[in-house]
Amino acid sequence: MRLRATVAAVSGALALSALVAPGAHAAGSTDHRADIAKVRDAARAASGKAAYTGSTGDTSGTPYALDLSFSNVKVNNGKPIVAGISKQVTAPVTFSVKHGADVDITADDFFLDVELYRGSYDEPVGILIGDDFPSCSVTSATTATCKSTIDVYPGDELVNADATTWKAIGLAVAFNGEDPSDDNADLSKVGYIDQDALTTTKLQRYSKLRVNAAPEPVKKGKTVTVTGKLTRANWELHDYYGYTGQSVKLQFRKKNSSTYTTVKTIKTDGHGNLKTTATATVDGYFRYSFAGTATTPAVSAAGDYVDVR
Repeated sequence: MRLRATVAAVSGALALSALVAPGAHAAGSTDHRADIAKVRDAARAASGKAAYTGSTGDTSGTPYALDLSFSNVKVNNGKPIVAGISKQVTAPVTFSVKHGADVDITADDFFLDVELYRGSYDEPVGILIGDDFPSCSVTSATTATCKSTIDVYPGDELVNADATTWKAIGLAVAFNGEDPSDDNADLSKVGYIDQDALTTTKLQRYSKLRVNAAPEPVKKGKTVTVTGKLTRANWELHDYYGYTGQSVKLQFRKKNSSTYTTVKTIKTDGHGNLKTTATATVDGYFRYSFAGTATTPAVSAAGDYVDVR
């Protein structure tokens, strides 16, 4: 396990400074996040950009540009990452790397990763990573395929504004025997590269939808009242709250059918509640169905059976 490095709703400088700090999800574990951050800051300083984490100390030299590139990055199999209010969500990440023949990606002091951030490259306001560094399979002297995860802990690290589009960035460091924690380290012997705009993915707030049709049973031709509620995860209040002003379809399927048809479309009220009526004609199931939005996934309630007599 590696140290968590996820920060939400903070300034960019503060966000990336957290890359060097231990997190709650892997207490006692060790990795090289602080060393990677020092190399990254030295590389940024050399390119005229401000360091995220402050001074690189007394180390000398500028990291050279590592001959490596990322491609074919896919997060969560191309689907949005959906998180509830507390349960950890693990999204798979796959990617390929191509590198120079002199780059040894199997070395013990070589590290690479694909991470997610939102905001700008220079001023990210949120970062998501995996609990472990990627594992890679060498496919040739200069190529490899890798897999990793993005691990999300909604109860600890998300705010509602995180329900948006996130960008993927890849980074790689070849320490080549140098120890950046040593003030006498020569960073000119360390290779570093980061590659932005690899792909994008959405992070969404988990949604729930319930339905109740009454009375049951009901006489043919009489009115059935269908109530329900659409809710979604609130990552700041750690509960599910009504999703207001959303269009939701009332649907019906006959008892021996597998197909729902839309009866009408209504909107949730100020608390996410739904209520409408329909005429009872045959035995079957009523449900509500929500198509989803950019921040909230689609969801359909389980059908509620009505016995028509």
